[in-house]
Amino acid sequence: MTDEAPLRRRDSPDTAGDGPHDVPPDPSGGPEEVSRPSTPLTAPRDGTPRPVETPAELAEIVARLTAGTGPVAVDAERASGYRYTQRAYLVQLRRTGAGTVLIDPLPLDDLRTLDAALADTEWVLHAASQDLPCLAEIGMRPRRLFDTELAARLAGFERVGLAALTEQLLGYSLEKHHSAADWSTRPLPESWLTYAALDVELLTDLRDLLAEELERQGKAAWAAEEFAALVAGADRPPRVRPDPWRRTSGIHRVRGARAQSRVRALWYARDGVAARKDSAPGRVLPDSAIVAAAEADPKDERTLLGIPGFGGRSVRRLAKIWLDALDAARSLPDDELPVNQPIDGPPPPHRWAERDPVAAARLARCRQIVVGTAERHNLPPENLISPDFIRRLAWSPPDEITPRTVSDTLLGFGARNWQVVLLSDDLAGVLPETA
Repeated sequence: MTDEAPLRRRDSPDTAGDGPHDVPPDPSGGPEEVSRPSTPLTAPRDGTPRPVETPAELAEIVARLTAGTGPVAVDAERASGYRYTQRAYLVQLRRTGAGTVLIDPLPLDDLRTLDAALADTEWVLHAASQDLPCLAEIGMRPRRLFDTELAARLAGFERVGLAALTEQLLGYSLEKHHSAADWSTRPLPESWLTYAALDVELLTDLRDLLAEELERQGKAAWAAEEFAALVAGADRPPRVRPDPWRRTSGIHRVRGARAQSRVRALWYARDGVAARKDSAPGRVLPDSAIVAAAEADPKDERTLLGIPGFGGRSVRRLAKIWLDALDAARSLPDDELPVNQPIDGPPPPHRWAERDPVAAARLARCRQIVVGTAERHNLPPENLISPDFIRRLAWSPPDEITPRTVSDTLLGFGARNWQVVLLSDDLAGVLPETA
């Protein structure tokens, strides 16, 4: 029993005390996409709370959430595309018996006291891998979690966004027009706070329905493995990419090591400015401008400012930084120019037929197994197994090909036990050249 107003299905009797929400439709019938009328959800059932901003308020909230029951819905808002970092600018939680809580982490040192209070509680997140890093940064790490997006993928839903699932399974439509907002804005507008509160309003209800569906399909154990892997990596630092400047959009047009050195120099110059200003790099200088300058190699400010992307006032003020970066690249000796790094793993698949036709045929057979198995179990192929694992296996299979050696190889790459159980026998059958 809880003291929270329950959400009812459309076929439930109309009883008093259910709060302001209309009755949602019956979600029975599995993951098939069904068009049903939906009810717009425009306000939290308990109203929009004011964000917690002081240690005293946080202590009160910790006590409230500790006294609650059941899982806790958790979400975080970042300022992606606006700020350099991916820090959390707002944290939302909801738990039965405690209601909805909004926390502004900026004026608080960290949220470790809240984390300790929720140590034994299952967290419910949507697309957890997006929020776990920024939550860990402020001292919050789940010990158990349920990811509604991942659960929906495993259950075979075609549309797995929060709004789509909420509408299909619970009959409520959520507005998502603030999803790309600059959440570093202060004070946060009331409409944004309402939007943020609604993101956790129905998460635990959604979790319960998806858990039932996974159980019905015999996939609950699969989901448990996936969720455990997310928990294990929750506080793992993000992987640092080697030569991140090589991911500059449009760099494929830049020919020659000398020109690529100009991309590199401008990329790191921009990154330094972005870090100092705490601004998204693309707002400091777009990738297209970096590529254009690398191709043109301007020697003076007038030529530089004539290149598309360098005409804005804020970019013009930084003209000396860009010219200094280009000068530094121009003066590099040949042995300090960029060189292509050796690929860690197999080459891109489109080159296999030319470099190793036998491996290319092996990859095609393995992919057929993955696609066929995914279809039989109503799964996206990429959730059945990482495509990278299949490429690595096909490029360099074990010397002795057996279901056991294939299993060990996949597990060594990081595959889950349930994935290996579904695939290892069939993959072992098609890896030999005589398959």
